[in-house]
Amino acid sequence: MPSVSANATEAVLAEWLVAEAVDFDAADALATVETDKALVDIEADAPGVVLTTLVAAGAQVEVGAPIAVLGTPGERVDDLPALLRELGVGDPAAQPDPADQAEPVDQVEQVERAEPDVDPGSGSPITEEAPVEPPVPAAPPVPPSTPAPSRRGGRVFASPLARKIARDAGLGIDDIPGTGPKQRILRRDVEAALAARSAARVAAPVAPAALVAPAAPAPVPAPTDAGYEDVPHTRLRRAVAERLASSKQDAPHFYVRTTIRAERLLALRAELNEALDGEVKVSVNDLVVKAVAIAHQRVPDLNVTWRDDAVRRWQRADVAVAVATDRGLLTPVVRDVGSLSVSALASGVRDLADRARRGRLRQDELEGGSITVTNLGMFGVEEFAAIINPPHAAILAVGAVRDEPVVEDGRVVPGSVMSLTLSVDHRPVDGVVAARWLAELTALLERPVRLLA
Repeated sequence: MPSVSANATEAVLAEWLVAEAVDFDAADALATVETDKALVDIEADAPGVVLTTLVAAGAQVEVGAPIAVLGTPGERVDDLPALLRELGVGDPAAQPDPADQAEPVDQVEQVERAEPDVDPGSGSPITEEAPVEPPVPAAPPVPPSTPAPSRRGGRVFASPLARKIARDAGLGIDDIPGTGPKQRILRRDVEAALAARSAARVAAPVAPAALVAPAAPAPVPAPTDAGYEDVPHTRLRRAVAERLASSKQDAPHFYVRTTIRAERLLALRAELNEALDGEVKVSVNDLVVKAVAIAHQRVPDLNVTWRDDAVRRWQRADVAVAVATDRGLLTPVVRDVGSLSVSALASGVRDLADRARRGRLRQDELEGGSITVTNLGMFGVEEFAAIINPPHAAILAVGAVRDEPVVEDGRVVPGSVMSLTLSVDHRPVDGVVAARWLAELTALLERPVRLLA
Protein backbone atom coordinates (compact mmCIF):
# COMPACT_ATOMS: atom_id res chain seq x y z
CA MET A 1 0.00 0.00 0.00
CA PRO A 2 1.64 3.25 -1.11
CA SER A 3 1.54 6.45 0.92
CA VAL A 4 -0.75 8.41 -1.38
CA SER A 5 -1.22 11.41 0.92
CA ALA A 6 0.98 13.22 3.40
CA ASN A 7 1.15 11.75 6.92
CA ALA A 8 -1.28 8.94 6.04
CA THR A 9 -0.80 5.71 8.04
CA GLU A 10 -3.54 3.72 6.31
CA ALA A 11 -5.96 3.85 3.38
CA VAL A 12 -8.92 1.90 2.04
CA LEU A 13 -8.38 -0.30 -1.01
CA ALA A 14 -11.61 0.70 -2.72
CA GLU A 15 -11.47 -1.39 -5.89
CA TRP A 16 -9.24 -3.71 -7.91
CA LEU A 17 -9.10 -2.58 -11.55
CA VAL A 18 -7.09 -5.54 -12.91
CA ALA A 19 -8.15 -9.16 -12.41
CA GLU A 20 -5.81 -11.91 -11.27
CA ALA A 21 -3.80 -13.70 -14.00
CA VAL A 22 -4.38 -10.76 -16.37
CA ASP A 23 -1.41 -8.96 -17.91
CA PHE A 24 -1.12 -5.17 -17.67
CA ASP A 25 1.08 -2.49 -19.24
CA ALA A 26 3.17 0.22 -17.62
CA ALA A 27 1.03 3.14 -16.36
CA ASP A 28 -2.12 0.98 -16.28
CA ALA A 29 -4.26 1.56 -13.19
CA LEU A 30 -4.15 -1.55 -10.99
CA ALA A 31 -6.34 -0.47 -8.07
CA THR A 32 -8.20 2.50 -6.62
CA VAL A 33 -7.30 3.65 -3.11
CA GLU A 34 -9.54 5.90 -1.00
CA THR A 35 -7.81 8.52 1.13
CA ASP A 36 -9.39 11.05 3.46
CA LYS A 37 -10.22 13.36 0.57
CA ALA A 38 -9.90 11.58 -2.76
CA LEU A 39 -9.88 8.37 -4.76
CA VAL A 40 -6.40 7.67 -6.13
CA ASP A 41 -5.54 5.17 -8.85
CA ILE A 42 -2.36 3.14 -8.27
CA GLU A 43 -0.51 2.87 -11.58
CA ALA A 44 1.93 0.16 -12.61
CA ASP A 45 5.60 1.13 -12.91
CA ALA A 46 6.28 -1.58 -15.51
CA PRO A 47 4.41 -4.27 -17.48
CA GLY A 48 3.44 -7.35 -15.52
CA VAL A 49 0.68 -9.64 -14.32
CA VAL A 50 -1.31 -9.85 -11.08
CA LEU A 51 -0.43 -13.29 -9.72
CA THR A 52 -2.74 -12.86 -6.73
CA THR A 53 -4.31 -10.16 -4.60
CA LEU A 54 -3.72 -10.23 -0.85
CA VAL A 55 -6.35 -7.72 0.23
CA ALA A 56 -10.05 -7.70 -0.61
CA ALA A 57 -11.75 -4.62 -2.01
CA GLY A 58 -13.09 -2.45 0.81
CA ALA A 59 -10.38 -3.38 3.33
CA GLN A 60 -8.51 -0.74 5.32
CA VAL A 61 -4.77 -1.34 4.94
CA GLU A 62 -1.74 0.10 6.67
CA VAL A 63 0.70 1.99 4.47
CA GLY A 64 3.55 -0.34 3.51
CA ALA A 65 1.57 -3.57 3.92
CA PRO A 66 1.56 -5.91 0.89
CA ILE A 67 -1.66 -5.90 -1.12
CA ALA A 68 -0.80 -8.06 -4.16
CA VAL A 69 1.91 -10.23 -5.72
CA LEU A 70 2.96 -9.17 -9.22
CA GLY A 71 4.95 -11.12 -11.77
CA THR A 72 6.52 -10.61 -15.17
CA PRO A 73 4.19 -10.51 -18.21
CA GLY A 74 2.80 -13.96 -18.98
CA GLU A 75 4.14 -15.51 -15.77
CA ARG A 76 2.01 -18.21 -14.14
CA VAL A 77 2.53 -19.96 -10.80
CA ASP A 78 1.52 -23.60 -10.28
CA ASP A 79 1.96 -23.68 -6.49
CA LEU A 80 0.71 -20.32 -5.27
CA PRO A 81 0.65 -21.23 -1.53
CA ALA A 82 4.33 -22.23 -1.75
CA LEU A 83 5.19 -18.90 -3.39
CA LEU A 84 3.33 -16.99 -0.69
CA ARG A 85 5.18 -18.90 2.03
CA GLU A 86 8.47 -18.15 0.30
CA LEU A 87 7.59 -14.43 0.17
CA GLY A 88 6.37 -14.49 3.75
CA VAL A 89 2.87 -13.26 3.00
CA GLY A 90 -0.49 -14.75 3.89
CA ASP A 91 -2.64 -17.13 1.91
CA PRO A 92 -5.35 -15.04 0.19
CA ALA A 93 -7.83 -17.90 0.61
CA ALA A 94 -7.50 -17.54 4.37
CA GLN A 95 -7.85 -13.77 4.61
CA PRO A 96 -10.93 -12.53 6.49
CA ASP A 97 -13.66 -10.63 4.77
CA PRO A 98 -13.35 -6.85 5.39
CA ALA A 99 -16.92 -6.80 6.66
CA ASP A 100 -15.93 -9.19 9.46
CA GLN A 101 -12.71 -7.44 10.43
CA ALA A 102 -12.15 -3.74 11.03
CA GLU A 103 -8.40 -4.01 10.49
CA PRO A 104 -6.84 -6.01 7.62
CA VAL A 105 -4.30 -8.60 8.64
CA ASP A 106 -1.00 -7.08 7.65
CA GLN A 107 2.14 -9.16 7.51
CA VAL A 108 4.58 -10.07 10.28
CA GLU A 109 7.91 -8.26 10.15
CA GLN A 110 10.79 -10.10 8.48
CA VAL A 111 12.50 -10.73 11.82
CA GLU A 112 9.33 -12.44 13.05
CA ARG A 113 9.10 -14.64 9.96
CA ALA A 114 12.61 -15.88 10.69
CA GLU A 115 11.50 -17.28 14.08
CA PRO A 116 10.16 -20.86 14.43
CA ASP A 117 6.49 -21.36 15.24
CA VAL A 118 6.06 -20.89 18.99
CA ASP A 119 3.46 -22.28 21.30
CA PRO A 120 1.87 -19.09 22.71
CA GLY A 121 1.25 -20.77 26.07
CA SER A 122 4.72 -22.12 26.77
CA GLY A 123 6.97 -20.13 24.49
CA SER A 124 8.60 -23.40 23.30
CA PRO A 125 9.13 -24.26 19.64
CA ILE A 126 6.58 -26.69 18.23
CA THR A 127 8.20 -29.82 16.72
CA GLU A 128 6.74 -32.99 15.26
CA GLU A 129 8.55 -35.06 17.93
CA ALA A 130 6.94 -33.19 20.84
CA PRO A 131 5.10 -35.62 23.16
CA VAL A 132 1.37 -35.37 23.35
CA GLU A 133 0.33 -33.83 26.67
CA PRO A 134 -2.78 -35.05 28.49
CA PRO A 135 -5.73 -32.71 28.18
CA VAL A 136 -5.70 -29.84 30.67
CA PRO A 137 -8.96 -28.50 32.09
CA ALA A 138 -9.92 -25.18 30.55
CA ALA A 139 -9.12 -22.14 32.67
CA PRO A 140 -12.04 -20.05 33.85
CA PRO A 141 -12.81 -17.08 31.59
CA VAL A 142 -10.91 -13.88 32.38
CA PRO A 143 -13.18 -10.94 33.19
CA PRO A 144 -12.74 -7.89 30.93
CA SER A 145 -11.26 -5.79 33.73
CA THR A 146 -8.49 -8.32 34.41
CA PRO A 147 -5.38 -8.09 32.22
CA ALA A 148 -4.76 -11.11 30.00
CA PRO A 149 -2.03 -13.46 31.18
CA SER A 150 1.44 -12.44 30.08
CA ARG A 151 2.96 -14.19 27.07
CA ARG A 152 6.50 -13.09 27.68
CA GLY A 153 7.72 -16.68 27.27
CA GLY A 154 7.48 -16.35 23.45
CA ARG A 155 7.55 -13.72 20.71
CA VAL A 156 4.48 -11.52 20.63
CA PHE A 157 3.06 -11.01 17.15
CA ALA A 158 1.35 -7.65 16.63
CA SER A 159 0.67 -5.28 13.74
CA PRO A 160 2.70 -2.04 13.69
CA LEU A 161 -0.46 0.01 14.13
CA ALA A 162 -1.51 -2.07 17.16
CA ARG A 163 1.93 -1.61 18.73
CA LYS A 164 1.77 2.17 18.19
CA ILE A 165 -1.72 2.51 19.72
CA ALA A 166 -0.72 0.38 22.71
CA ARG A 167 2.53 2.31 23.23
CA ASP A 168 0.74 5.69 23.07
CA ALA A 169 -1.84 4.46 25.60
CA GLY A 170 0.77 3.01 27.97
CA LEU A 171 -0.37 -0.60 27.52
CA GLY A 172 1.99 -3.56 27.56
CA ILE A 173 1.63 -5.26 24.20
CA ASP A 174 2.39 -8.71 25.68
CA ASP A 175 -0.60 -8.45 28.05
CA ILE A 176 -3.19 -8.02 25.30
CA PRO A 177 -4.92 -11.15 23.91
CA GLY A 178 -4.68 -11.35 20.13
CA THR A 179 -7.52 -12.49 17.85
CA GLY A 180 -5.57 -12.59 14.60
CA PRO A 181 -3.84 -15.58 13.02
CA LYS A 182 -1.49 -17.27 15.53
CA GLN A 183 -2.92 -14.94 18.19
CA ARG A 184 -1.55 -11.91 16.34
CA ILE A 185 -2.58 -8.67 18.07
CA LEU A 186 -4.58 -6.34 15.82
CA ARG A 187 -5.85 -2.82 16.30
CA ARG A 188 -9.26 -4.05 17.45
CA ASP A 189 -7.58 -6.06 20.24
CA VAL A 190 -5.81 -2.97 21.58
CA GLU A 191 -9.01 -0.95 21.38
CA ALA A 192 -10.86 -3.69 23.28
CA ALA A 193 -8.16 -3.65 25.97
CA LEU A 194 -8.44 0.13 26.25
CA ALA A 195 -12.22 -0.12 26.60
CA ALA A 196 -11.85 -2.77 29.31
CA ARG A 197 -9.36 -0.59 31.19
CA SER A 198 -11.73 2.39 31.05
CA ALA A 199 -14.62 0.24 32.28
CA ALA A 200 -12.53 -1.05 35.16
CA ARG A 201 -11.65 2.50 36.27
CA VAL A 202 -15.26 3.64 36.47
CA ALA A 203 -16.69 0.43 37.97
CA ALA A 204 -17.66 0.67 41.65
CA PRO A 205 -15.79 -1.65 44.07
CA VAL A 206 -17.68 -4.76 45.12
CA ALA A 207 -18.76 -4.65 48.82
CA PRO A 208 -18.12 -7.62 51.13
CA ALA A 209 -20.98 -10.08 51.31
CA ALA A 210 -21.84 -9.16 54.95
CA LEU A 211 -22.18 -5.48 54.08
CA VAL A 212 -24.19 -5.76 50.90
CA ALA A 213 -27.25 -3.51 51.05
CA PRO A 214 -30.68 -4.65 49.89
CA ALA A 215 -31.06 -4.60 46.14
CA ALA A 216 -32.18 -1.26 44.81
CA PRO A 217 -35.04 -1.03 42.36
CA ALA A 218 -33.99 -1.69 38.79
CA PRO A 219 -33.23 1.54 36.90
CA VAL A 220 -35.82 2.68 34.43
CA PRO A 221 -34.44 2.13 30.91
CA ALA A 222 -33.92 5.20 28.80
CA PRO A 223 -36.59 5.79 26.18
CA THR A 224 -35.79 4.22 22.84
CA ASP A 225 -36.57 7.49 21.07
CA ALA A 226 -34.00 9.84 22.59
CA GLY A 227 -34.74 12.63 20.14
CA TYR A 228 -31.37 12.59 18.39
CA GLU A 229 -29.22 10.50 16.06
CA ASP A 230 -25.45 10.02 16.17
CA VAL A 231 -23.98 10.17 12.68
CA PRO A 232 -20.54 8.47 12.65
CA HIS A 233 -17.64 10.58 11.38
CA THR A 234 -16.57 9.92 7.82
CA ARG A 235 -12.86 9.84 7.02
CA LEU A 236 -13.24 13.17 5.21
CA ARG A 237 -15.17 14.83 8.04
CA ARG A 238 -12.54 13.74 10.57
CA ALA A 239 -9.68 14.93 8.32
CA VAL A 240 -11.29 18.35 7.74
CA ALA A 241 -11.94 18.75 11.47
CA GLU A 242 -8.34 17.94 12.37
CA ARG A 243 -6.87 20.24 9.71
CA LEU A 244 -9.04 23.23 10.54
CA ALA A 245 -8.62 22.81 14.29
CA SER A 246 -4.86 22.70 13.76
CA SER A 247 -5.06 25.77 11.50
CA LYS A 248 -6.94 27.81 14.09
CA GLN A 249 -4.49 26.76 16.82
CA ASP A 250 -1.23 27.12 14.89
CA ALA A 251 -1.87 29.98 12.46
CA PRO A 252 -2.57 33.39 14.06
CA HIS A 253 -5.54 34.61 12.00
CA PHE A 254 -6.33 38.23 11.27
CA TYR A 255 -9.06 39.57 9.01
CA VAL A 256 -9.49 42.41 6.52
CA ARG A 257 -12.87 43.24 5.00
CA THR A 258 -14.24 45.37 2.21
CA THR A 259 -17.42 45.89 0.20
CA ILE A 260 -17.20 46.36 -3.57
CA ARG A 261 -19.57 47.79 -6.17
CA ALA A 262 -20.61 44.83 -8.34
CA GLU A 263 -22.62 46.39 -11.22
CA ARG A 264 -19.77 46.18 -13.75
CA LEU A 265 -18.86 42.68 -12.61
CA LEU A 266 -22.42 41.46 -13.21
CA ALA A 267 -22.54 43.21 -16.58
CA LEU A 268 -19.28 41.58 -17.69
CA ARG A 269 -20.47 38.14 -16.65
CA ALA A 270 -23.70 38.58 -18.64
CA GLU A 271 -21.81 39.77 -21.72
CA LEU A 272 -19.33 36.87 -21.54
CA ASN A 273 -22.08 34.28 -21.22
CA GLU A 274 -23.92 35.81 -24.17
CA ALA A 275 -20.75 35.72 -26.27
CA LEU A 276 -19.92 32.14 -25.28
CA ASP A 277 -23.45 31.10 -26.32
CA GLY A 278 -23.76 28.20 -23.89
CA GLU A 279 -20.31 26.66 -24.49
CA VAL A 280 -19.45 27.29 -20.87
CA LYS A 281 -21.17 29.32 -18.18
CA VAL A 282 -19.05 31.92 -16.40
CA SER A 283 -20.00 32.66 -12.79
CA VAL A 284 -19.21 35.58 -10.52
CA ASN A 285 -16.98 33.19 -8.56
CA ASP A 286 -14.95 32.43 -11.70
CA LEU A 287 -14.27 36.14 -12.15
CA VAL A 288 -13.29 36.43 -8.47
CA VAL A 289 -10.82 33.53 -8.81
CA LYS A 290 -9.29 35.19 -11.87
CA ALA A 291 -8.98 38.49 -10.00
CA VAL A 292 -7.30 36.70 -7.06
CA ALA A 293 -4.62 35.34 -9.40
CA ILE A 294 -3.90 38.77 -10.88
CA ALA A 295 -3.79 40.32 -7.39
CA HIS A 296 -1.21 37.68 -6.48
CA GLN A 297 0.90 38.80 -9.43
CA ARG A 298 0.69 42.43 -8.35
CA VAL A 299 1.25 41.77 -4.63
CA PRO A 300 3.47 38.65 -4.58
CA ASP A 301 4.07 38.95 -0.83
CA LEU A 302 0.66 37.33 -0.28
CA ASN A 303 1.38 34.46 -2.68
CA VAL A 304 3.35 32.65 0.04
CA THR A 305 3.18 29.75 2.47
CA TRP A 306 4.76 29.39 5.90
CA ARG A 307 7.49 26.81 6.51
CA ASP A 308 9.45 26.18 9.68
CA ASP A 309 12.69 27.34 8.06
CA ALA A 310 11.49 29.95 5.54
CA VAL A 311 8.60 31.78 3.91
CA ARG A 312 8.09 30.17 0.51
CA ARG A 313 7.08 32.63 -2.23
CA TRP A 314 5.40 31.06 -5.25
CA GLN A 315 6.04 32.19 -8.81
CA ARG A 316 2.61 31.34 -10.20
CA ALA A 317 -0.89 31.65 -8.79
CA ASP A 318 -2.44 28.26 -7.97
CA VAL A 319 -5.84 28.95 -6.40
CA ALA A 320 -7.96 26.44 -4.45
CA VAL A 321 -11.74 26.58 -4.78
CA ALA A 322 -13.95 25.30 -1.96
CA VAL A 323 -16.51 22.71 -3.15
CA ALA A 324 -19.29 21.32 -0.95
CA THR A 325 -19.93 17.59 -1.49
CA ASP A 326 -22.08 14.95 0.17
CA ARG A 327 -18.90 13.63 1.86
CA GLY A 328 -17.77 17.04 3.12
CA LEU A 329 -15.79 20.10 2.02
CA LEU A 330 -13.06 19.67 -0.62
CA THR A 331 -10.66 22.28 -2.01
CA PRO A 332 -9.32 21.28 -5.45
CA VAL A 333 -6.58 23.53 -6.82
CA VAL A 334 -6.70 25.30 -10.19
CA ARG A 335 -3.15 25.52 -11.55
CA ASP A 336 -1.60 28.71 -12.95
CA VAL A 337 -4.84 30.68 -13.01
CA GLY A 338 -3.09 33.79 -14.31
CA SER A 339 -2.34 32.08 -17.64
CA LEU A 340 -5.93 30.90 -18.22
CA SER A 341 -8.64 32.72 -20.11
CA VAL A 342 -11.86 33.30 -18.21
CA SER A 343 -13.68 30.65 -20.27
CA ALA A 344 -10.89 28.07 -19.74
CA LEU A 345 -10.89 28.87 -16.03
CA ALA A 346 -14.67 28.44 -15.80
CA SER A 347 -14.46 25.10 -17.62
CA GLY A 348 -11.64 23.89 -15.36
CA VAL A 349 -13.46 24.86 -12.17
CA ARG A 350 -16.62 23.05 -13.36
CA ASP A 351 -14.64 19.90 -14.09
CA LEU A 352 -12.93 19.91 -10.69
CA ALA A 353 -16.20 20.60 -8.86
CA ASP A 354 -18.01 17.82 -10.72
CA ARG A 355 -15.31 15.25 -10.02
CA ALA A 356 -15.08 16.40 -6.39
CA ARG A 357 -18.79 15.63 -5.91
CA ARG A 358 -18.33 12.20 -7.53
CA GLY A 359 -15.25 11.42 -5.44
CA ARG A 360 -12.97 11.17 -8.49
CA LEU A 361 -10.32 13.80 -7.71
CA ARG A 362 -6.67 12.80 -7.79
CA GLN A 363 -4.60 13.47 -4.68
CA ASP A 364 -2.33 15.92 -6.54
CA GLU A 365 -5.40 18.01 -7.44
CA LEU A 366 -5.94 18.67 -3.72
CA GLU A 367 -2.39 19.80 -3.00
CA GLY A 368 -0.54 23.08 -3.53
CA GLY A 369 -1.60 26.69 -3.83
CA SER A 370 -1.37 29.52 -1.33
CA ILE A 371 -4.96 30.78 -1.13
CA THR A 372 -8.51 29.40 -1.17
CA VAL A 373 -11.68 31.08 -2.47
CA THR A 374 -14.89 30.08 -0.69
CA ASN A 375 -18.27 31.47 -1.72
CA LEU A 376 -21.57 31.20 0.17
CA GLY A 377 -23.29 33.90 -1.85
CA MET A 378 -25.53 31.40 -3.62
CA PHE A 379 -27.16 30.74 -0.22
CA GLY A 380 -27.83 34.42 0.40
CA VAL A 381 -25.03 34.77 2.97
CA GLU A 382 -24.01 38.43 2.97
CA GLU A 383 -20.72 38.18 4.86
CA PHE A 384 -18.66 35.57 6.71
CA ALA A 385 -15.09 34.81 7.76
CA ALA A 386 -13.44 31.47 6.92
CA ILE A 387 -10.67 29.43 8.56
CA ILE A 388 -7.45 29.21 6.56
CA ASN A 389 -6.91 25.93 4.74
CA PRO A 390 -3.37 24.84 5.70
CA PRO A 391 -0.72 25.27 4.45
CA HIS A 392 -2.22 28.27 2.65
CA ALA A 393 -1.51 31.80 3.88
CA ALA A 394 -5.02 33.14 3.25
CA ILE A 395 -8.62 32.34 2.37
CA LEU A 396 -11.07 34.74 0.70
CA ALA A 397 -14.72 34.51 1.79
CA VAL A 398 -17.16 35.84 -0.83
CA GLY A 399 -20.69 36.94 0.11
CA ALA A 400 -23.82 37.39 -1.97
CA VAL A 401 -24.36 40.24 -4.41
CA ARG A 402 -27.14 42.33 -2.92
CA ASP A 403 -29.01 45.49 -3.81
CA GLU A 404 -28.42 48.37 -1.40
CA PRO A 405 -28.53 52.15 -1.46
CA VAL A 406 -25.05 53.59 -2.03
CA VAL A 407 -23.60 57.07 -2.08
CA GLU A 408 -22.37 58.23 -5.50
CA ASP A 409 -21.13 61.77 -6.12
CA GLY A 410 -22.83 62.89 -2.91
CA ARG A 411 -26.18 61.36 -3.89
CA VAL A 412 -27.85 58.21 -2.60
CA VAL A 413 -28.55 55.87 -5.51
CA PRO A 414 -29.47 52.18 -5.85
CA GLY A 415 -26.50 49.86 -6.28
CA SER A 416 -25.30 46.25 -6.21
CA VAL A 417 -22.64 45.43 -3.64
CA MET A 418 -20.67 42.36 -2.54
CA SER A 419 -18.73 41.79 0.70
CA LEU A 420 -15.27 40.20 0.78
CA THR A 421 -13.44 38.97 3.90
CA LEU A 422 -9.80 37.92 3.71
CA SER A 423 -8.52 35.66 6.52
CA VAL A 424 -4.71 35.84 6.71
CA ASP A 425 -1.97 33.91 8.50
CA HIS A 426 0.02 36.58 10.34
CA ARG A 427 3.21 34.49 10.42
CA PRO A 428 4.21 35.03 6.75
CA VAL A 429 1.99 38.05 5.97
CA ASP A 430 1.80 41.48 7.64
CA GLY A 431 -1.36 43.54 7.83
CA VAL A 432 -0.19 46.16 5.35
CA VAL A 433 0.47 43.45 2.73
CA ALA A 434 -3.05 42.07 3.17
CA ALA A 435 -4.50 45.58 2.88
CA ARG A 436 -2.56 46.30 -0.34
CA TRP A 437 -3.65 42.97 -1.82
CA LEU A 438 -7.33 43.55 -0.98
CA ALA A 439 -7.14 47.03 -2.52
CA GLU A 440 -5.79 45.51 -5.76
CA LEU A 441 -8.54 42.90 -5.75
CA THR A 442 -11.19 45.57 -5.21
CA ALA A 443 -9.88 47.65 -8.13
CA LEU A 444 -9.91 44.59 -10.42
CA LEU A 445 -13.46 43.57 -9.52
CA GLU A 446 -14.88 47.10 -9.80
CA ARG A 447 -13.23 47.51 -13.23
CA PRO A 448 -13.36 43.88 -14.36
CA VAL A 449 -12.51 44.45 -18.02
CA ARG A 450 -8.87 44.23 -16.90
CA LEU A 451 -9.48 40.55 -16.10
CA LEU A 452 -9.60 39.94 -19.85
CA ALA A 453 -6.29 41.63 -20.66
